[in-house]
Amino acid sequence: MSEHIVSSYDQDLEDLRRQIAEMGGVAEKMMADATVALVRRDTALAQAVIVSDKRLDVLQREIEERSVLLIARRQPLAIDLRETISGIRVSGDLERIGDLAKNIAKRVLAIADQTQPQKIVLGVEHMSDLVQEQLKDVLDAYASRNLDAAHDVWERDGAIDALYNSLFRELLTYMMEDPRNISFCTHLLFCAKNVERIGDHTTNVAETIHYLVTGETLAGERPKNDASNYATVQPGA
Repeated sequence: MSEHIVSSYDQDLEDLRRQIAEMGGVAEKMMADATVALVRRDTALAQAVIVSDKRLDVLQREIEERSVLLIARRQPLAIDLRETISGIRVSGDLERIGDLAKNIAKRVLAIADQTQPQKIVLGVEHMSDLVQEQLKDVLDAYASRNLDAAHDVWERDGAIDALYNSLFRELLTYMMEDPRNISFCTHLLFCAKNVERIGDHTTNVAETIHYLVTGETLAGERPKNDASNYATVQPGA
């Protein structure tokens, strides 16, 4: 009986890991597709990203329910308890990443018929590529419990903020040069802010990995370099 209990407990934890891995895969694809949709102004791909968000929402609810039941039934201690709590935290961050990718896709629908030069989008694309790399790295670090890799992602957050500040100024310049760019660049600014916030969520996951592995909160202030005062609240977000 004891062996059976241990085996089923291991299966509970493995199921939790599997669902988080699935969430990570969906979130990565949503962000990648939202970026491609923005660059190409591909409304069909943008719609697909919006639909994909429902799957993330379902997975996040299932993970929360599974975790609560696991705690109630198993009363885990030490690393097992931390893994369960970490699963809830990471699923919450991945769900928010999906929401932010969906917001970018909605912006694509709003600008699809506009004809501004492609060069205006390149800065957002570059920033998104870097954040996608962070997301991949932090998910790999979570799966392998790699503390060094998690810390590396955490340290890179400041560079993303600096890039956002630079992109913010670049887009404002385009708007001042030609008033016809104002609407398009405003949507891009919101997209860039969404990308920057996705970077923040990858940093959250890195901090969760530190807690999972060490049992302690990561000491020190998070690297931040965001000096812009651009509004972060988006209608309908």
